[in-house]
Amino acid sequence: MLSPSFFRRHKILTALGIVFIAATLFFFSLRRGPYHNYELDFTLPAPDTGVAPGRLEVGVAVRDITPDMSQYDTWEDTTGTGRWDRKEDRIIKRTDSRRFKPAWMAGFQVWRPAKGVNNEQWVRAIALRNNGVTVVMVTIDSVGIYHNDYITIRNMVSPALGIDHIMFSATHSHSTIDTMKLWSGNIPVLGYDDSYMKLLQAQAKEAIEEAYHHLASADMHYVTVEVPEDGFINDSRKPIVFDKNMYLWRFTRPGTDETIATMVNWGNHPEVQDGSNHYISSDFPHWLRLGLEEGVPAPNGVEGFGGVCLYFQGMIGGLMNPLRIDVPHRDGVRVFTERTFEKTEALGYNLAVIAANALRGDEVRYNEDPFLSISARTIKAPMAGLFRYGIMLGLIHQGYYWGGYAKTELNVLRIGDVLVLTAPGEIYPEIVIGGIEAKPGRDFEIPPQEVPPLMDEMTRHAGQAFVVGVANDEIGYIIPKSQWDTKPPHVYGDRPQYGEGNSGGPEVAPVIHRYSLEMLQAMNRSFDALPPRNAEASVAQPTGLPFIASPQDN
Repeated sequence: MLSPSFFRRHKILTALGIVFIAATLFFFSLRRGPYHNYELDFTLPAPDTGVAPGRLEVGVAVRDITPDMSQYDTWEDTTGTGRWDRKEDRIIKRTDSRRFKPAWMAGFQVWRPAKGVNNEQWVRAIALRNNGVTVVMVTIDSVGIYHNDYITIRNMVSPALGIDHIMFSATHSHSTIDTMKLWSGNIPVLGYDDSYMKLLQAQAKEAIEEAYHHLASADMHYVTVEVPEDGFINDSRKPIVFDKNMYLWRFTRPGTDETIATMVNWGNHPEVQDGSNHYISSDFPHWLRLGLEEGVPAPNGVEGFGGVCLYFQGMIGGLMNPLRIDVPHRDGVRVFTERTFEKTEALGYNLAVIAANALRGDEVRYNEDPFLSISARTIKAPMAGLFRYGIMLGLIHQGYYWGGYAKTELNVLRIGDVLVLTAPGEIYPEIVIGGIEAKPGRDFEIPPQEVPPLMDEMTRHAGQAFVVGVANDEIGYIIPKSQWDTKPPHVYGDRPQYGEGNSGGPEVAPVIHRYSLEMLQAMNRSFDALPPRNAEASVAQPTGLPFIASPQDN
């Protein structure tokens, strides 16, 4: 055993040893993550509880998470290019930081500092309670948030409220502040602004608790409406498969037309503004929500509903985006081709018009027996490539499990006639609605693995069923394994398509599909065990099947 005199004689060696031990412990803590033993695996209520459905209760709340730009440095476009040039453009200091401290924007490329704010950013929460179960759904204007950061919010919420589960989703706007440590300067993990995440988490906690305290009896109506492809959405990766539907809810005071909240689920990247934009924005969801709350101006506008509108992202892998589409104005004259805020506003308002007309149309259905059930399960997904090494080093998505696994989460929510499945990233629609291909030249000579389509099970008892994407986590693109294509010869041309570089790897999709199917089947078995339902409860999707087209059809 070493004596104290040894350490006195070898001070430098001792100091180095202490530094090494401290660094090792710090690295291990990052690699392990703050919630290594956090596990969920439940379904509420249990089938044998015999709890009868009462009247659905609903409460909503919003909180502003717009960054205070006075707390960040900004810059002047002295080169006139519209893009940040770190060598030529003049820095405008607003902070005492020795280095440039901007609000780094997420999506597209690193080194994209914000110049200002175009529209506010929000946390929006809706609380639901019935038959002894309480769930809160939260949507956040963010490109994506890691699982651990969501768990932190859950732990911040007062346990005395008795909330059974909190489900999260990011709108995935590419003009928000970096919340994933991927875009904050040359070395993003060092330039990352942790203070903004703490602000977001505190505001989310407040919104959740306020929504709970606003719980009151409500009627629920829902409708599914088809959105045209032209002028709205582009699938930039073959095969061309996307969900053509927008899914809508409306909650009103019982027996009245007074709106408490509207909800929209639709799958499209909020990135009308590309990487040349330097103004913080929630992109088209801002104008979609505004249109449903306050109305869409003339010409050809619609009256708003009041209340709070919540936008939950849908299935956007594949890759659903508005970058290469022309968006018409409601006046029938103007068409927006450039990636401007005028184009962004036009897309959001056009969606609001479709949604408002559908919510006032003949296809709207009353959710007569809104029995509430929630299932949540922690799973471990095998990571590969940059994601795996980033997690191993504790740089992103902290929480590494031996063998290259990362922890993530799946949820299934049922409210009577409607069913919601969550995906912890950008899931390819073909996994859910069908259309997976396995063409010669792919990396894995295997048939489609993610079969049957999840929608087959989702609609077995539901009048409406959809996926909330980028939910409870963000592990990137969830790509069917038989469509993984990084090595020549390539399936669709002489080069690989975009997607694999921002995916957790080829094994993620089969795992997500398998556990999702198990949870959906369990939820349906639980539904089968309930007392007899209203005869109208199980009906087909009102607008037919989602859109699937082969590449040669486009």
